[in-house]
Amino acid sequence: QVQLVESGGGLVQAGGSLRLSCAASGRTFSSHVMGWFRQAPGKEREFVVAISWSGIYTDYAGSVTGRFTISRDNAKNTVYLQMNSLKPEDTAVYYCAADITRTLVPSRMDSDYDYWGQGTQVTVSS
Repeated sequence: QVQLVESGGGLVQAGGSLRLSCAASGRTFSSHVMGWFRQAPGKEREFVVAISWSGIYTDYAGSVTGRFTISRDNAKNTVYLQMNSLKPEDTAVYYCAADITRTLVPSRMDSDYDYWGQGTQVTVSS
């Protein structure tokens, strides 16, 4: 079992920044691919970014490339999402997820992720 707890969401003006954190407990965190997904009201959940166990491989959705940065600290069992230049369209509930099957190449499919956090709300005002 892996337990994931997100934090760091909130209300920010367009152009501002937020840093989300996802603290993991349970299984060996350092061997898992970790991902961030988001779901806006009335929309399906969508892939945002994922990172390999070592942090060497990352994959970003086109809509966030150049603005968001994922990182991880395996010693702290935590993955981070730094979000800069936020836009109103970034408003969503952001979810952290763990893929216990893959270690190297991240997947963009939410069905490949085995454990999910409860989500944290990010609201960007215009």
